[in-house]
Amino acid sequence: KIDPKSIGVGQYQHDVNQSELARTLGTVVEDCVNSVGVDLNTASVPLLSRVSGLSGSVAKAVVRWREANGAFKSRKQLMDVAGLGAKTFEQSAGFLRIRGGDNPLDMTGVHPETYPVVEQIMKTTGKPVAELMGRADMLKTLKPELFSNDKFGVITVKDILTELEKPGRDPRPDFKVARFNDGVEDIKDLKEGMILEGTVSNVAQFGAFIDLGVHQDGLVHVSQLSHKFVTDAREVVKTGDIVKVKVMEVDVERKRIGLSMKLGDAPPRQSGDRGAPQGNRFEGAARGYQQAPRRGPEPVQQSAMASAFAKLQQAKNR
Repeated sequence: KIDPKSIGVGQYQHDVNQSELARTLGTVVEDCVNSVGVDLNTASVPLLSRVSGLSGSVAKAVVRWREANGAFKSRKQLMDVAGLGAKTFEQSAGFLRIRGGDNPLDMTGVHPETYPVVEQIMKTTGKPVAELMGRADMLKTLKPELFSNDKFGVITVKDILTELEKPGRDPRPDFKVARFNDGVEDIKDLKEGMILEGTVSNVAQFGAFIDLGVHQDGLVHVSQLSHKFVTDAREVVKTGDIVKVKVMEVDVERKRIGLSMKLGDAPPRQSGDRGAPQGNRFEGAARGYQQAPRRGPEPVQQSAMASAFAKLQQAKNR
């Protein structure tokens, strides 16, 4: 129900051609919808309008027919919908699913125009369609060449047999999400030293941004991604990865969260501790690195973090 552009697809999405971006994103959404299939009796208008061949007005007409006449019992009933002609039916029927309908094939990706092929398979095997579906052991013994003809080639028959092996299958992999910690809902709830699970929301050369569920992404600088030397954060993580991070620094006022994937490292010393930089830790780290000689990894680590946040701020101000 959300315009794909409104979801947020990257830091520079507004710098590209907007009409081309909208067209490309729309195509991707349509491909996904058609690959998975749509339940004809439960789908909303915005979802139906993403089905190949169905416009927004036709999608509304489908829902109105459903509200007036009840659930669809077969794909053939689509022809009763005002504004849905034979061409539209041909384009969309294979992507629409009906569960518990009159014909078991209506819950599969088998297109109605290829039902005669399934009828031939039924005659050859002597089994009704309900007993054929899901019987991979039996279907694999059938030769597609026996059921092909001038209208439906061998490739089409193979697709039909594959669909019958796993009817109504969902091609999407398991969707994993980060488990956010209870009680950690705002940046103010974060404490240095916490180990949390988050999702990589964006990756740049200098580091990765992590969604912790606190309405503000944290930054893992490239120097904090691994114990080995990394020149580009994209070598280690990608958008969508689920990672564990340790909270190293928190600046509530500026809404900055410094994170590390090196979970064994200790957070930098608090301001006021002996030898720690005074004032804001992000700025203090940068000043300390510029003015004081290197005495170990800690100033380099903090300076890198401060530098990364400075780059991010410059990008936002452009």
